Amino acid sequence: MSEREEHEPERADTRTETPAERAARRRRLAQIFGEGLPDQTSDDLDEPARSADEERRNEEWLRRQVPPHHG
Repeated sequence: MSEREEHEPERADTRTETPAERAARRRRLAQIFGEGLPDQTSDDLDEPARSADEERRNEEWLRRQVPPHHG
């Protein structure tokens, strides 16, 4: 047995894991590393409806942000 093999932890064969073992492994990884990505992001959601007044204010704000040379 090589020195490297002596120090390597045993790795579970994920192909033979039961669903419960797989779920437990995912929970341990989430505890250690945290959740990588949320299940749903704001990009996935529909935008809330805006009032006509709010739309007008947004349009006015956008027009004020245009530099003079883009007139």
